[in-house]
Amino acid sequence: MAKYSEKFKLMVVKEYLEGNLGYKLLARKHGVKSHKQIINWVKNYENFGAESLMSKKHEKSYSVQFKLDVLRFMKRTGSSVIDSALQFGITNPPMISRWKKEFLEGGAEALVNRKDGHPCLIKVRVRVIKTNTWKKKK
Repeated sequence: MAKYSEKFKLMVVKEYLEGNLGYKLLARKHGVKSHKQIINWVKNYENFGAESLMSKKHEKSYSVQFKLDVLRFMKRTGSSVIDSALQFGITNPPMISRWKKEFLEGGAEALVNRKDGHPCLIKVRVRVIKTNTWKKKK
């Protein structure tokens, strides 16, 4: 269950957009643990509309290649997690931070969504991504 309702998020976003209070004061006023959460809500709302504030029934699954593309973009451009999320249409920026941590700790193999990949194919796919070479089938 989501910690904050869509109605609550929208109220806070609209209050921010009125311009009377900043992120930190709004977080304090409404008991939101981190002002960064409000930054995420506002940026998502501005870029993707009110629908982006709705709770997802299930988390979207991203391919290893997509995750690597996002991480490479961040490294190449020096973009923040939030800006990278907006660039790639990801409404949950902390997920990118998790990908980065997993990649730093375990390489590309750590980015594989174990529920989606066939165990035998996971290593092959990751090896191809790591080496960036494509071998012809015999």
